[in-house]
Formats: sequence, structure tokens, C-alpha cells
Amino acid sequence: MSHLNLPPITGERFRSRRSVVMTSRGVVATSQPLAAQAGLRMLLAGGSAADAVIAAAAVLNVVEPMSTGIGGDAFALVYDAQTRTVRALNGSGRAPAALSRELFIERGLTSIPLTGMLPVTVPGAVDAWVELLSAYGRLPLAQVLAPAIEYADYGFPVSEIIARSWTLAEPKLAAHPDTARTYLPQGRAPRAGELFRQPGLARSLRLIAEGGRDAFYRGAIAAAIAATSARDGGVLTLEDLAAHHSTWDTPISVTYRGYTVYECPPNGQGITALMALNILEGFDLSAYTPASPEALHLQIEALRLAFADAAAYVADPAHAHVPTAWLLSGVYAAERRAQIDPQRALPHVHASTLPGGRDTVYVTAVDADGNAVSFINSLYMGFGSGVVAGDTGICLQNRGAGFVLDPQHPNCVAPGKRPYHTIIPCMVTCGDRLWASFGVMGGFMQPQGHVQMLVNMIDFGMNPQEALDAPRFELIDPYLNQDAVALEHDQAVVEALRERGHSIVDRQGMFGFGGGQIIVVDEAGVRHAGSDPRKDGCAVAY
Repeated sequence: MSHLNLPPITGERFRSRRSVVMTSRGVVATSQPLAAQAGLRMLLAGGSAADAVIAAAAVLNVVEPMSTGIGGDAFALVYDAQTRTVRALNGSGRAPAALSRELFIERGLTSIPLTGMLPVTVPGAVDAWVELLSAYGRLPLAQVLAPAIEYADYGFPVSEIIARSWTLAEPKLAAHPDTARTYLPQGRAPRAGELFRQPGLARSLRLIAEGGRDAFYRGAIAAAIAATSARDGGVLTLEDLAAHHSTWDTPISVTYRGYTVYECPPNGQGITALMALNILEGFDLSAYTPASPEALHLQIEALRLAFADAAAYVADPAHAHVPTAWLLSGVYAAERRAQIDPQRALPHVHASTLPGGRDTVYVTAVDADGNAVSFINSLYMGFGSGVVAGDTGICLQNRGAGFVLDPQHPNCVAPGKRPYHTIIPCMVTCGDRLWASFGVMGGFMQPQGHVQMLVNMIDFGMNPQEALDAPRFELIDPYLNQDAVALEHDQAVVEALRERGHSIVDRQGMFGFGGGQIIVVDEAGVRHAGSDPRKDGCAVAY
């Protein structure tokens, strides 16, 4: 095996124009340079990987506000170098106590709206930040949040990709007065290079820095959120906010070609990636070239089958039975694998039968001691619900849109229930040694990106940067339709997959195929970090 613990290179391989960032000490990778530098500041100050990712996430709230923030949710996987164990943190919020299927029916709604206060669940991010720092941080919360407060107070120049995304969201932002005042102060989105300040968000972050989680869930911020909800037809209350808490879970995992791949358990969709990897374990993908129709076909089919089962069974396990053990079993994988025709796409994919009885930010860090955090924080859709709570500068997520109204479905909306969640961090060990901490952004693209990243590195021998840069495929809306797939590949590959029966479509929108960040640690302890140019990906180290 090579120094990176990757299989030897055989045949063709994607070559990146960007070098891997390497260090034997601390490294941070995320989707925006200012945020990455904030994380590095924590490491240089003696902070841990946990301090670094929270500092970066807080800055991302300021500089990439359409994607993330304290009005959203967060998940993390943590590798403890001393105990060589992995833990999962679920920082997703729950539905308000008054939110029920009956409420939507009474209001004449046949589906959950994407904007306004009705899809707003309790924002879980702040509690997750504090939990993570309490367990694994070394620095005071005020120090960790200081870079974000600085950028919110004094402003930052808006980068090009973020400016384009902001401009596309202008109609959504203009629909709510507090949101328009916060994000369209000149009646429009800021242009690339313009300095943008967020004094309301600076005040909120400063309150949290001084008062911890209670400043958000019980203080003036909570009062502003509850008042906005009451005014705008929502049902989120002070009591809902005060009752929130994150949960530490045992991660779920499978073994793929000798590597242990960890995901957070449901209510997240990380199980989708694990199911697909279990199916692919039975195929020799290394016999093909990375961009070959044969290799792509097998990965697409495995993910179509996995998404069908995730859509049918993933829900909040505190409120519904989720057959996790069955879905990750070898028997299940063999049954699903047997349905794949290597030469032809399945005409339609159905969920398996149980036996009886798109905007997000990702950040990862590895500190000098070898501790790692794989962290993801999101508002769900761009600018979430489109609602900012008063003058707090906090944009509220629309994660409740992840529920369904079918009373027979395990993911049907209910009071106090967590919805199906798209944001998923990933971590991989070789034995009990950390091998990789990574994530791919973009709604349902995330488990697809996890699978493609691992296949690129483990089956095709790519380094982390090559694995990120290589062309991807994306099942466009696999929760509802497992058939439509988009490709970054050349026309010859597109036509070859069409001949196999795949429904190939054009990917609409700016951030198709996701962004991503990764850190791989080799046997000598050298960290190899990659960052995705599909966004403003940046890896920094010392």
C-alpha cells in the first residue's frame, strides 16, 4: 500500500491542478478562506480541532449566510486520538410542540411550505457548538466566536461565488421585511468585493459568547424568535426553544475494503452512503477506470437502491422504528446487489421489504494531537425559511420541510420530532487509527459525494485533492425520484449511460454536484488536506 494507505495506481486516474495541503501538525479545511483562517487561529492559540471547527462555522455564518448559521442545525463526528474512538453529535432541532399534521390540514395545506415560519424547527446549532466545545474544546467560547464577531462588526468583502448566490436569492429575501433589512440593505444583494456588515448578528454572537447556550434558548434571542413566529403565523414558542438539547450517539458504520466508514445515525441520511457502500463491496470497481460507464453505472444503481430505502425508512428513531441493523446487514446488501444488472439500469427502484417481526457548509479539522472533528452546519435551503428574527441578524432554517404529511410514513411530522436530515459528516478509520475526516455539501448530494469520494480514493487510488476534483454524478431528487441523474463527465460517457437506460438530465443551479473538504492522515501522521473548487474551498495548516 502507498504512504496514504491507498491502493496502488493502476490505469487512468483523474489529475488535479490543485496540490494537496500537507502538514504534520494542525489543519483546517472548509468552503471559504476567511473561515478556514479563523479555525487556524484557534489551533495556533493552542485550541483543539473542536475549537477550530466551531470558529470556522461561526465565521461561515457571517461570510456565507445563505448556507449556514446559528438559526440552523449541526451534526458532528469526533475522533478522540487518546481513546481512538469515534462519537456522533446530533445537533438537529425538533418540531415545535404545536406542530402536527392536523395543523397543516386545518390550514388547507397538502404539503409543508418551504418558506415562512411553519417549516421552522428549533435551531440546534448553538447547543451543538456548546456541547462540542464542552466535551472537546480547550478555549473559552468568547475566544472561539471572536473572529466571527469581528467580521460581522467590521465587515468583510463578499466573494464572487457567494455574491452570485446572494443575488439569486433576492426575491426570497425581499419577501420578509426583517430579512430584507438584514440582507438587502441597499435594496439588493451585495456585489462581489463590496464590504458587508451584520451588526445585528454581531450583537447576537456577542450575547452567546457572554451567556452561552442560554443566551440563545432562554434570553433575548429566544424572545425575538418566538415573537417573530407568533407574528408570522408560526407555532415555535419560548418553551420549545428552552426544551431543546443535543444528543450524543453511537455512530453507525460499515467496513469497505478494510476501512471502517462512520456516519451519524438516523434521523440523518448518512445510512444511505453506508448502504450503497455495502452493495458496492461485492463489485470489483478497481477493474474499471474511474470515469468509465461501467464503474459509474454500478455506483449510480447502488445509490438509487439505497435512496429508495432511506426515503421509506429513515426518520427520528425516538418516534418511529428505523430498521438500521437490517439496512446495514450483509443479507440486505446481497439482496439489493443481486438486483443490479451490470449492463442495464433498473427501470424503477422500489424500497426493499423488511423481514418479518441544497445549501450547507462543511468544515473539518485535525489538531496537532491527532484529534479530528467532521462538522456540518446548515440552514437547509438557501437562506432557510427566508425569515430573519427581528433585529437579531439570525436567519431561521426551514428544516421542517424535511417532514412529510403522510400519516403512514415514519417521517410524518409530529410534535417534538426531528425531521429527515440531509446534512451528514463522515469519518473513516483504518483499524482504530484515523484515516479520513470529510464531507460533501448539497442536500441529497451528500451521501452520493461520500460514496464517490471513497470509491475515488480506495478503489481508484486518487489522493484527497484528486478525489474531490474528479467529475461527479448526481441523482437529482432521489428522495422522490431515483431515476434522473446529472453528470459532470464528457459526452461519450453521458451517451454510454443513456444506452444503459439511465435518464440523464442537465443539472440546474449554481452548486450542482456539491462542494467538499477532506483531511486524510497517513501512517506517518502527515495530514493531507483537499478542498473543493466548486465553492471557495480552502485548506490551511501550520
